[in-house]
Amino acid sequence: MSSVSPPALCALLSGDEAIARGAFEAGVLVATAYPGTPSTEILEALTECPGLRAQWAPNEKVALEVALGAALAGARAMASMKHVGLNVASDTLVTASYTGVRGGLVVVSADDPGMHSSQNEQDNRHYAHLAKIPLLEPSDSQEAKDFAVLGFELSEQFDTPVLLRITTRTAHSKSLVRLGERTERAAEGFSRDPAKTVMVPAHARRRHELVEARMAKLAEYAETCPLNRIERGDGRTGVIVSGIAYQYVKEVRPRASVLKLGLTHPLPERLIRRFARSVERLYVVEELDPFIEGQVRAMGVKLARAPTQARTGELSPSAVARFLGVRRRKSRAGAADLPPRPPTLCPGCGHRALLTVLKGLKVFVSGDIGCYTLGVQPPLRTMDTCVCMGASIGVAHGIEKVSGRSDNIVAVIGDSTFVHSGITPLIDVIYNRGATTVIILDNETVAMTGHQDHPGTGKTASGEPTHRLLLEDICRAVGVKHVSVVDPYDLRSTRELVRAALQRSEASVVIARRRCVLLDRGRVRRPFRVDAEQCVGCGQCLAHGCPAIADVTPPGSRRKQVRIVPELCAGCGVCAQICPEGAIVEAASGE
Repeated sequence: MSSVSPPALCALLSGDEAIARGAFEAGVLVATAYPGTPSTEILEALTECPGLRAQWAPNEKVALEVALGAALAGARAMASMKHVGLNVASDTLVTASYTGVRGGLVVVSADDPGMHSSQNEQDNRHYAHLAKIPLLEPSDSQEAKDFAVLGFELSEQFDTPVLLRITTRTAHSKSLVRLGERTERAAEGFSRDPAKTVMVPAHARRRHELVEARMAKLAEYAETCPLNRIERGDGRTGVIVSGIAYQYVKEVRPRASVLKLGLTHPLPERLIRRFARSVERLYVVEELDPFIEGQVRAMGVKLARAPTQARTGELSPSAVARFLGVRRRKSRAGAADLPPRPPTLCPGCGHRALLTVLKGLKVFVSGDIGCYTLGVQPPLRTMDTCVCMGASIGVAHGIEKVSGRSDNIVAVIGDSTFVHSGITPLIDVIYNRGATTVIILDNETVAMTGHQDHPGTGKTASGEPTHRLLLEDICRAVGVKHVSVVDPYDLRSTRELVRAALQRSEASVVIARRRCVLLDRGRVRRPFRVDAEQCVGCGQCLAHGCPAIADVTPPGSRRKQVRIVPELCAGCGVCAQICPEGAIVEAASGE
């Protein structure tokens, strides 16, 4: 009598959630990250998993170093971050390739083609080539989980960190995933081996030789790796593809022969040549840079002539169809048919109040990464530079050194960003006798990525109470003599403090502290309204840019008419301070 196996337990998971599940099932003991879309949900999901420690780090470099330490102590560990975060962690990544691991170490890079929430759209597959480590690219949630598990096995088998690269679509799209059980793995603990773990030049030279030998072994493994497979089709068209692009190719050319690559560094050269000989026309479809295509061409493999594949923006089935010469019926509706919906600061956001003050002071604003970057949009138009995390202070200091003036420029940075990478440039300002005014917008959370905690909130990733880092203490400790804290809702006090700071001949820090309005949803504030009899239609309240303030001027009317939408109003009262006529007042109860 034959036994029937029970059906596998499945769950609908995003790619991020699936990676977290894979880490859990693989027996990960330590998971670290810094929040950044599209990777944030990986660690958030891991905080719900028993048997491991999931924690936010001040920045990505620290996150990877903690994970590396755990791996060197024999535990399986994961560090996850968005693509620009790997720039911050790259110093650690490249040398970690030399040290190798003891427990498995998987580094997740979530790239953002199309820049949905990023300042660039770099292709982080190049980091695998630079660091000389294996690269895995899943194409759906099931593969995201499976590749994560395999990543730890490869890491231990080849004594190397493994880069797991996903993109926005893989990270956020959901599909069914077969769940497995967790494999518990005890960490052996750290054992001394300076030749492996102390990268002085004498040791590093020997380790580099081992890295090259490891890459040769990985290249041989790639030829038979189960993640690299040929899917036979009609033989006229062959496509080499990886990641989310595989889904698009299967949609637009379902009968084509496909070489699906899951391990994309190193590439399986013999497998690629064998596949190329089996098809009449060969294409490589990939998102962003010609990472695979360039290597295939370098092998001397002939690719079909086709329109140049776009190297900017996010791939789509339509884009892949055009590249492969497939005619598709035009959709009746698409993104181009939708009205633009630019992001905006929330009603009652303290950042908007601060930016309104800066707009009135007519200063140059050196900006940073965070919600406040939205101040670049009309009607505020109060953001003049934005480069990367922590750059606002250094950029402002550089402009000050060239212009010889500090009374017309401020650096604006968020609380989490300041902890991430704003402390060192502030030290540089003090050390080099600068007079830059720094404004820290402290909303007590990492708001733009979904309200995660950081060292300044007093809570860990799992919500446990911990020491709260006081930003004013840090600023004073590095040598800033003039540190002020203000509620940005108080426009007059904020304006006076910023103006006084600009007039000083030495550095000043103003901390504009107001808890994110979305964290205060339970706090009921009475909304404000416009007194139509008092309003003169000057429009100054509209220049504040609050979504709760609506321009209801009838067509053809010369006099502006304004209404405050009570359902949107957060009751902050900032607009009432802006109105020169006193026409904005608190609404009566029940009004």
